[in-house]
Amino acid sequence: MFGKAAQWSALAITMLLLSTGAVMAEAPSGPPITIGFSMPLTGGLAVNGTSGLLAMQIWAADTNKKGGLLGRPVKLIYYDDQSNPSLVPGIYTKLLDVDKVDLVVSAYGTNVTAPALPVVIQHNKTFMGLFAMDVNEEFRYPKYFSMLPVGPDPRAAISEGFFEIVKANKDKLGLKTIALAVDDGEATRNTADGARVNLKKAGLNVVYDKTYPPTTTDFTPIIRAIQATNPDIVYIASYSPDSVGLIRAAMHELGLNTKICCGTMTGPQSTSIKTSLGPILNGIITFDFWLPAPTLRFPGVMEFLARYQEQAAGKGVDPLGYYLAPWAYADLQVVGEAVEGVKSLDRTKSPTTSAATPSRLSSATSNSARRASGRRPG
Repeated sequence: MFGKAAQWSALAITMLLLSTGAVMAEAPSGPPITIGFSMPLTGGLAVNGTSGLLAMQIWAADTNKKGGLLGRPVKLIYYDDQSNPSLVPGIYTKLLDVDKVDLVVSAYGTNVTAPALPVVIQHNKTFMGLFAMDVNEEFRYPKYFSMLPVGPDPRAAISEGFFEIVKANKDKLGLKTIALAVDDGEATRNTADGARVNLKKAGLNVVYDKTYPPTTTDFTPIIRAIQATNPDIVYIASYSPDSVGLIRAAMHELGLNTKICCGTMTGPQSTSIKTSLGPILNGIITFDFWLPAPTLRFPGVMEFLARYQEQAAGKGVDPLGYYLAPWAYADLQVVGEAVEGVKSLDRTKSPTTSAATPSRLSSATSNSARRASGRRPG
């Protein structure tokens, strides 16, 4: 029931409908309920981490205006992990052992969520991941839940759209060969695993498949090596800093000669990166999770984004917030709904009589996320 099943898509962006037009309630009182996390506020992931933090701060302010949680104010306690996975275990140890926070959630991103999970498991805490790609596959921790809209098979799902485009144009464009370049980090290795499954289904022949260190700054040798294999398709699994470098090297400086590119590049979803790259992005196919299209304008989302954009102005964060902000808000909203649903922070009792329910909070989190996503963990 757990493991991968605990990582089904929590499309809790729809939970935002419960938060708009917050009504002033009785002022919360008593000691605050503390929610602890790390967040990449500097380094390569800061382009999204700073956006996620602002959204979480808006949620905390909204929650306190409505009376807090359990009648108590909410307080966020967070530290900059500098986009550095090696700093994360120490941060979560401090949060749990020194700050003694009531609840913990993850930072933005797989690479800085994965190293937090062993610490959280040791403390037997419920943990909500934010855009963390299949980090529970190894641990199968039953109290882990994920805010990531890619369903129960995330590794393959995130590149399915790319390969659907490949299959739709396979005969017309004569697509037979593919080259893969993969950042050797947790997130990108996981997405590349799924891509290899999808490319086999598409009947493609691999002519190049190599990883590169996350610290890479010169991408011209990689692009030249790919170009030497003359692939019909190039698939790249990259994080924000290397995505920018690869796009500039592949599309602008060297003029990569391929028919379809580029797979699952994290980075181009962010407004600041879109703006900096401009027309260099033309011809690139990658993923995105939310755009302001009519079918995705769930009740409350546009109102939230208007408030986010007003507060983001001049702060050096993503000015529009489309990629992460609604999900980061909903991430804490699901946790808050779980707490209010069981009227307790007690993790030792179940709100039902089911012996299979691991804790009050984790069960309620599951129920809240199920309602929001319209899915059931299998």
